[in-house]
Amino acid sequence: MADERSDAAHPDQGPPDQAPPDQALRGRDLIGLGALLVGSVVLCTVIGLLLDRSLDSAPLFTVIGVGVGIALAVVGFWLRIRSALQE
Repeated sequence: MADERSDAAHPDQGPPDQAPPDQALRGRDLIGLGALLVGSVVLCTVIGLLLDRSLDSAPLFTVIGVGVGIALAVVGFWLRIRSALQE
């Protein structure tokens, strides 16, 4: 009988290959991560375009803006994922 109870699944635990419900990333978390990635690249690119237009130095600041946007997106993504997994 003790063996039967140990084999029974606990209702508060999911399958062993999935994270517990409180540590899993939800849909809104994933949408936020996507918005962070897209927003940082788009914002930095637009700033680069505006600087290029005002300083007549195309495409220097646009390329720099894309690079900075990608770097900010990677760092922001990593920080959010790290904090979500630590909770």
